[in-house]
Amino acid sequence: MGGLLATLPDLDVIVRYSDPVASFTYHRSATHSLLLLSVVTPLLAWCAMRLAGRAALSRVALSQGGERVSFRAWCWMVWLCLITHPLLDAATVYGTQLLWPLSEHPFGAGSIFIIDPLYTLPLAAGVIAFVAMRRRRRLGVRLAVTGLSVSTAYLALTLLFQAHVTAIIEEDLRESAMAQARLLVIPTPFNALLWRAVVMQEDAYYVGYYSLLAPRRPIEFKSYAHDEQLLEAHADVWAVRRLKWFSRGFLSAEVRAGQLVLSDLRMGAEPDFYVFSFAVAAHDGARLVPYSVTRRIPPIRPDKAALARIYERLMTGS
Repeated sequence: MGGLLATLPDLDVIVRYSDPVASFTYHRSATHSLLLLSVVTPLLAWCAMRLAGRAALSRVALSQGGERVSFRAWCWMVWLCLITHPLLDAATVYGTQLLWPLSEHPFGAGSIFIIDPLYTLPLAAGVIAFVAMRRRRRLGVRLAVTGLSVSTAYLALTLLFQAHVTAIIEEDLRESAMAQARLLVIPTPFNALLWRAVVMQEDAYYVGYYSLLAPRRPIEFKSYAHDEQLLEAHADVWAVRRLKWFSRGFLSAEVRAGQLVLSDLRMGAEPDFYVFSFAVAAHDGARLVPYSVTRRIPPIRPDKAALARIYERLMTGS
């Protein structure tokens, strides 16, 4: 039941918007609001208690130590299942509107990759241990709590890693021409040891990597083409304005095959392995004609060489 409750916030994916940019930027909004989830908690707790009462395992579900579980305890269980979903989402870089409708600010610490085995495996181990220890309930609870504690400690550790790496990169950039540029520091896929830094400037953006296993200074940055003036010149186009807001400015703009293509630089890797890229307008070099419906460009899946490169950077720091 807890697993089902924890998936409810992501049911917003069944809402089909006519525009891919709208689908991208309205995900993790209303259904991920801490306020809205708190409001619906009593109703869902009542439904959960009723369903458990009709289930074959009702005596287990409704009692603990011989005492009936209170409605208040059901509310706590449901509320924690619901709100831990958006809180964990907010630790990733995507952008989660925790305070909707009071604010649409997309919170995204970006301290952990959206899939990280070191976070998930302790949780899974704790659940499996609890299920296996049905006849030794106290031990099962301790193992489950241990798994939760280890995963939560790891999540906190990623914040410390991020702060440490950010301080190092800021120090390296302090005496360079990029000292005042916008900086984003996020982990690479499936780990929190190799970090990717993105530095935004008007004519280009720069990407560098820092490995906690093989720290090297100074950090080497590679430049990639970007035209900030394209974004500024077409700021009145809704898709341009929306994507720039949602990506917090970490957005590349380029004319590709006669189209203005915007890519979210927070999720992906260079040169063109970006998860979210959108063609927002036709562009012939002289003028821009916005599309009535934007077009999402299918992402290119990283090949084995790209994945091997991540491992190489992790071990060598370059």
